[in-house]
Amino acid sequence: MNDDEDDSSREEHHTSWWRRVTQRLAGGPRTREDLLELLRDAREAELIDNDAMSMFEGIVQTTEMHVRDVMVPRAQMVIIEAEWTLDKIFEVVIESGHSRFPVIGDSKDEVIGILLAKDLLKFSSNLPAPGTFDLARLLRPATFVPESKRLNVLLKEFRRSRNHMALVVDEYGGIAGLITIEDVLEQIVGEIDDEYDEAEGARILKQDERRYLVSALATIAEFNAYFGTALPTDEFDTIGGYVLQQFGHMPKRGESVRIDRYSFNVQRADTRRVHQFLVTVSA
Repeated sequence: MNDDEDDSSREEHHTSWWRRVTQRLAGGPRTREDLLELLRDAREAELIDNDAMSMFEGIVQTTEMHVRDVMVPRAQMVIIEAEWTLDKIFEVVIESGHSRFPVIGDSKDEVIGILLAKDLLKFSSNLPAPGTFDLARLLRPATFVPESKRLNVLLKEFRRSRNHMALVVDEYGGIAGLITIEDVLEQIVGEIDDEYDEAEGARILKQDERRYLVSALATIAEFNAYFGTALPTDEFDTIGGYVLQQFGHMPKRGESVRIDRYSFNVQRADTRRVHQFLVTVSA
């Protein structure tokens, strides 16, 4: 087929797609599924690529998802306590690699503000005299949102207020977790890695004697070699694929499944894939 025939075939394909679109839009798409079906037709017509289609699907899903679906649970929050020394704060900030930290007061349920890591830079080479460091002067106001807030609404609020983090409260007013603008955007564009995310080669990170952070991209061979297990390698290459089969569905953050002596708890996930597990080894 020559170039003219290719162009003619492509034009006929697009014309046919456009005819279907105009027919469907005569009364307007009535449901989200109608809209997604139109977008799938556009992908088949090569008017949009797979990445664009995935983002469109993510945008639609954010209108149906709530903060509770993607928040970092309270037990996994990295926090700073108001009475900590500057050395202790530096230790936690450096180890975690985060840029924002909830600061709690005397009551463990009371978040008194947000500390930005960049606000500590001035102390890195000019330490204050002992007993003179005043953490309260560095704190920014904390933003609180309910678990039930929809993600698309929260994203608008983040953009309008220029906040990047919010504390999530449950129906009783207690802290249930936290959510960042990155958590919301990842539902649309997929996982966003930065310079503080684990290195490509560091797919299994020991937390203590029984707990390990394991990337879903770690190969089953790597997992077997590290833990001395004998998980099968004939059907799946990665530990993520193998564990998802055990779940039998796409799990949400916080869900767990047990395989022999190992409990796999989903630590990081979006609507399309799991990124990281917390593996706990039973005695």
